[in-house]
Amino acid sequence: MTDELLGQIRLNGAAPRHVAIIMDGNGRWARERNLPRPFGHRAGMKAVREIVEGAIEAGVEVLTLFAFSEENWQRPPTEISALMSLLEEYIAKEAAELRDQGVVVHVLGERARLAPGARAAIDRVERDTRGGRRLALNLCISYSSRAELARAARLLAEEVLKGTKRLEDIDEEAVREKLYTAPWSDPDLLIRTSGELRISNFLLWQLAYTELYMTPVLWPDVTRRDLFQAILDYQRRDRRFGKVTAPAPP
Repeated sequence: MTDELLGQIRLNGAAPRHVAIIMDGNGRWARERNLPRPFGHRAGMKAVREIVEGAIEAGVEVLTLFAFSEENWQRPPTEISALMSLLEEYIAKEAAELRDQGVVVHVLGERARLAPGARAAIDRVERDTRGGRRLALNLCISYSSRAELARAARLLAEEVLKGTKRLEDIDEEAVREKLYTAPWSDPDLLIRTSGELRISNFLLWQLAYTELYMTPVLWPDVTRRDLFQAILDYQRRDRRFGKVTAPAPP
């Protein structure tokens, strides 16, 4: 079934260049099994590998995953500690495979708040995967879109104060260049798992014209089949970016 979906994607033409995913449902997955929440986060690691491999197969060029928000720092210390340990474990297990698959990893967010071990692991995986050309994997960790926009405004204000930028030169492009995602195009497709219908302070600027796809599947249960179904749904949509297509002449 998965091969059939992938074949249909290829027949339909170009896949979305940039896919963003809100990985939601780890806690609910654990609760349904009467397990502590960290078990859900651990189970979610398998889904990350599935989606990375599926994205490569489908021809996606950029994959941006919402892994840990700034708001998540308000969770119990034991859960945060478990998440940081899992981050280090994921990098230790997957870094070599990611490099071999041609994946370049970038971490977007306020990494200064991370534990020293997690920061060191991030530095290592970014260094070891540098040069990957098949897929750019962006992990949003300690990330808040509102904080990202405030940071962009602050950077632009500093340039104006220094005299390196004129106030009248601050336009949409100037803001875009100060975002964490500046090296890449905006997402074509956003997927959110677990059935929630919100974007939770994720890529607020970048999602202006992104196609949204919500699935009830909990993140630990997600497979590349779910990714392929989302891509097929995307390929059936008519993206007009606010424009109206003129009717064909009679």
